[in-house]
Amino acid sequence: MTRTRIEGLLAAFPKLMNTGKQHTFVETESVRYVYQPMEKLYMVLITTKNSNILEDLETLRLFSRVIPEYCRALEENEISEHCFDLIFAFDEIVALGYRENVNLAQIRTFTEMDSHEEKVFRAVRETQEREAKAEMRRKAKELQQARRDAERHGKKAPGFGGFGSSAVSGGVTAMITETIIETEKPKVAPAPARPSGPSKALKLGAKGKEVDNFVDKLKSEGENIMTSVGKRSAEAAKVLTSPINMESVHMKIEEKISLTCGRDGGLQNMELHGMIMLHISDEKFARIRLHVENEDKRGVQLQTHPNVDKKLFTTESQIGLKNPEKSFPINSDVGVLKWRLQTTEESFIPLTINCWPSESGNSCDVNIEYELQEESLELNDVIITIPLPSGVGAPVIGEIDGEYRHDSRRNLLEWCLPVIDAKNKSGSLEFSIAGQPNDFFPVQVSFVSKKNYCNIQVTKVTQVDGNSPVRFSTETTFLVDKYEIL
Repeated sequence: MTRTRIEGLLAAFPKLMNTGKQHTFVETESVRYVYQPMEKLYMVLITTKNSNILEDLETLRLFSRVIPEYCRALEENEISEHCFDLIFAFDEIVALGYRENVNLAQIRTFTEMDSHEEKVFRAVRETQEREAKAEMRRKAKELQQARRDAERHGKKAPGFGGFGSSAVSGGVTAMITETIIETEKPKVAPAPARPSGPSKALKLGAKGKEVDNFVDKLKSEGENIMTSVGKRSAEAAKVLTSPINMESVHMKIEEKISLTCGRDGGLQNMELHGMIMLHISDEKFARIRLHVENEDKRGVQLQTHPNVDKKLFTTESQIGLKNPEKSFPINSDVGVLKWRLQTTEESFIPLTINCWPSESGNSCDVNIEYELQEESLELNDVIITIPLPSGVGAPVIGEIDGEYRHDSRRNLLEWCLPVIDAKNKSGSLEFSIAGQPNDFFPVQVSFVSKKNYCNIQVTKVTQVDGNSPVRFSTETTFLVDKYEIL
């Protein structure tokens, strides 16, 4: 639809509508207006005449419920002030002309991009920083006390004329300096440990023991969160940090999968969302085109940004602006292409999990195996989490590929596999514990990958003028939103 067509439909709406009804609709020869009064404003949904009006009314209600989430008052200036927030929320409700199966809470989560793992990681890092600061203050007091004792006995204070004159003070200084760098706050240095000149003792040694002691303290309490958070933070580092060789034109290709399987086989639902984010840091490369290669054969639905030339993308698989004279935004991430795959086809499952608990007297023997169906993928930091019955102690592990962790506080068994790829496509775990077969579900899976599931890649970037090639960098991430075997 052209812009003039949309403006014409909206201009005709005030002349056609009736007042005094809560939910109303008006039909013309070509379209149907479904609208709802909202104080001084109207929420209008324009559909084709063969659209299901009951579904349209439900969609209209969801649209109208979204607005109070972002606007304090239903007034024109308030709507204009939060227009982009509303557009992003509306985009979660309707995609490719069809309504998504989402509720208000899911829309809020999707737009906020809230991450529980990030909150846990930040909380643990802040705790580490507080522990390291407290240790630095304690060591500084010890150095001050040693200095006073030395002056009281008429001896030279060890190591205070400069670092390195005493092995002990040098070691302490190295430890304190390293702890400061560990906590990423190099400006916070204790005054007594300030050197008067350069010295070899400023070189860093092994990892600071204070952080290790903090981790051991948590482990002794039965809390395994540090290990998992460490891995998750490593994942976050791999996913969120920019590569060292980031070019002036940089692309982030990110996919998230949400999958639910039955314990007896069968894929209940699999939904995958992907997006290409473009970041340009040099304005001389702002007028470019991205050459996209789509080798996916699974029926992925593609959607370009409204400002992208859809005809150019359909005919030549190139992403460029509708107006070639305009430029892409500078120093900001812009989503230019997104895709969606929803299926119940079992052959599309990237990693199959088969959990087989069988009762044996008073205990239960559990066999779990995995198999990588999509051999082109390389899954890293795979964690398969199995719930355990409470109050029955630790499981007895039989055979295992990889490693495991038992979280006694949360009653979980975590099966950890650093890499699953074509060379390591299958593995199994056997353990015994008291319980019933239903106690070991749902099984949850998490992983991160640098290869995307849908084979959609940017192969070339060229300038609009002259079609000359442009150097670019790409960052690909495949993450798990939800992966459950119920």
